[in-house]
Parts: sequence; structure tokens; C-alpha cells
Amino acid sequence: MDNNGRIAIITTLINKDLYQKSAQLFPKGIQKYVIEGSKGMFALDSICYMMKKLKGKGIEWLIMADEDVLFMNPDGVYDIIDYLQTNDFIVCGVRDGGQIKTRKQSPFAINTFFSVVNFKKLEQLWDSSAVHKNQYILPNEFQEDLAALKEEYDVMSLYEPYYCFYFWLRRKGEKIFFLNATEPFEDDGLTTMVFDTSGKELLYHTWYARSYGENEKHTQRIDKVFDLIKFDDTKNPEYIYFYDKLFYFKKYWRKNRIRVKMKLELLLNKLRQK
Repeated sequence: MDNNGRIAIITTLINKDLYQKSAQLFPKGIQKYVIEGSKGMFALDSICYMMKKLKGKGIEWLIMADEDVLFMNPDGVYDIIDYLQTNDFIVCGVRDGGQIKTRKQSPFAINTFFSVVNFKKLEQLWDSSAVHKNQYILPNEFQEDLAALKEEYDVMSLYEPYYCFYFWLRRKGEKIFFLNATEPFEDDGLTTMVFDTSGKELLYHTWYARSYGENEKHTQRIDKVFDLIKFDDTKNPEYIYFYDKLFYFKKYWRKNRIRVKMKLELLLNKLRQK
């Protein structure tokens, strides 16, 4: 697939040292974007901020990859994009329940560590207010055959606050493709291997990005996965950096506003009962 600036990759960053290494494995010739996530910007907040910052940049396909994603076959993303485009899927990724042992939540949503998004289409559909209103699920709402899933899952799970994004897409009639994944290392117990749409090995997801360089166990575990892939880790990746300096204060105000509202409602209810 010819890129010509139509494809980009974005990471919500909490560990710069890990990113300096893993970004060397990203697909070549693709614009890298980074959202500062160390101050609490992640999940749904990161998705909303991403839509704001990337609006109007002419991106057609967006790869979302955490810094603990280590590509084995980075060019596999082009095959994924071709497949999604041909079959009219808006996004793909690994289920957050039923696919791997460590995630037992919703089988109808993607875990955001890796996904490929038809950003051009998403940009046209995007409605932040509507997305936030979709953090709910009805019994038997999503008709999908889950019989082949081998791991635990919860069809009514609302465990992650970003599920509303995927539920919103589903309720708009958009299709989600779920990639196969497995845990390849018995002695590791955490690392996930993800396959592309053709069933070829695509990447490792090591999890625990925040612990890299801080926790000896996880640092050694992640470095063992790095050792399986040949690359030059001495280069510094070039990327465009986004940082919402007011995010922490906005989040603090939002939380406290909700608390104040709840307290006022309780007080009013008590006054009405008198």
C-alpha cells in the first residue's frame, strides 16, 4: 500500500525510555504522534484528545500502539489496512475478553493497546458527546457468535470506561474486526502475541509499560522479548508531541464537580423528606 502521508501511528506515552526502543520497530516511513499520558491522560480521554489534535490532517488510517507493543512484522499493518478497507471494517484489535487469559472483560470491545482505525471515516462520524452516552450494554444486545472463544469473558462488562467508544460504533452499524492473539511464553505469563488478518505473527504486547525501568522483574521480562527481535535501539525516534498542560486540572475539576453535584442532590433529597 502506498502511504503518501495517509497513514500515521499514535502512542499515548507513559514511559519514554521504553518508547525510545519500541518505536524503532514501528512501520517505516509513517508519521509518529505521541500524546503525553504520564499525567493521567489515557483511555477515553486520550481518544477524545487524539480526535481533536489529528482533525483535518488528512490521515486516512491510524495505527494506535502503546509503547509496550513490539512489532515483529511491522509491514503487516498494510495487509490489515487492505483487509479492513476491502471488507468495510472501521477498526480492528484484540478483544478485551475471551481471547487471552489476562483479559476477562467485554468480548464486544477492543483493548486499546493496539488497533488500526479507518480514521477518515471515524473523523466524519465523530461525536464526543454521543460517545460518552454509550457506556451501557443491554442484555443480548450485540448478536455475535462467541462460541469459539476459549478464555473467560463477561458480556455485560463495563469494566473499562472507553468501552463506550466501541459500543457507540457498533450501535451506528459499524463493523469491528477482532484479531487473534495468544500467550506464547509459558515462563512469562503475560506477554501477548497478536496475529494480523491473514493469521501471520504481527507483534508482541508485553504489558506493564509503566514498570519498565522501575521494576526489575518486568524490565527483565520485557528485555527478553526485545532480545527476540533484531533492531538498532541506539536511534532516537522522531515524532510530533501533544501535551494538554491543563488536563490534570480539568480532570480534577470534573471529578470534584461530580462530587459536589452528588452531595447537593443528597442534601436536597433530605430537605424534601422533612
